[in-house]
Amino acid sequence: MRVLITGAAGSGTSTLAQTLAEQNQAAFLEADHFFWLPTQPPFAQQRPPAERRAMLVDALDQHHACAVAGSVMGWGAEIEDAFDTIVFLYTPTEVRLARLVRRETERWGRAEPAFLAWASQYDAGPPEGRSLAKHNAWLAVRRCPVVRLDGRLPVADLQRQFATQAAGFRNV
Repeated sequence: MRVLITGAAGSGTSTLAQTLAEQNQAAFLEADHFFWLPTQPPFAQQRPPAERRAMLVDALDQHHACAVAGSVMGWGAEIEDAFDTIVFLYTPTEVRLARLVRRETERWGRAEPAFLAWASQYDAGPPEGRSLAKHNAWLAVRRCPVVRLDGRLPVADLQRQFATQAAGFRNV
C-alpha cells in the first residue's frame, strides 16, 4: 500500500508517515528530500522539477509499500495519483508554529523567522507554496480515498484512526 501524508509545515506529516512505515514494514519517503537540493544551509535551492519527479517516480517504483510525507501538489499525475490513500493532517497554526520552533531549534540551533512567517500564512494562503485552500482543491480531485485527521492528536491515536478508516476503504 502507498500512502501520502500531507498537510502544512509542522502538522505532523513526517512523524505519522515514519510511524506508519515502521508499523507496516514499508519505506518512509520524505518529499522534501526530493524537492530540495542538498545545500549548506539546507533548503536553500529547489531541485529542478523534472529531476525531482524522476527521482520520486524511481523511489515509488522501488517501494510498492511506502509512506510519503509532504506535499506533492503540482508534481504531475504519475506521482499525484500513485497513492492508495492520502491522509490530510490539519493542525491549527499556533500548534504548528510551536512545533516548528522546537524542531528547527533542535536541528539548526534556531528557527528562521522568514520560514515561520511563511508557515504561519498556511490557513489564509501564502502567495507561494502550500495553503489550506490549495490543499483542499487538490484533495477534491484525487482518485484515491482521502482520510482527514486532526494533527493535534497523539500519533498513536492518528495511527488507530488511519487504520480504521483505511480498512473501511479496502472493504468497500
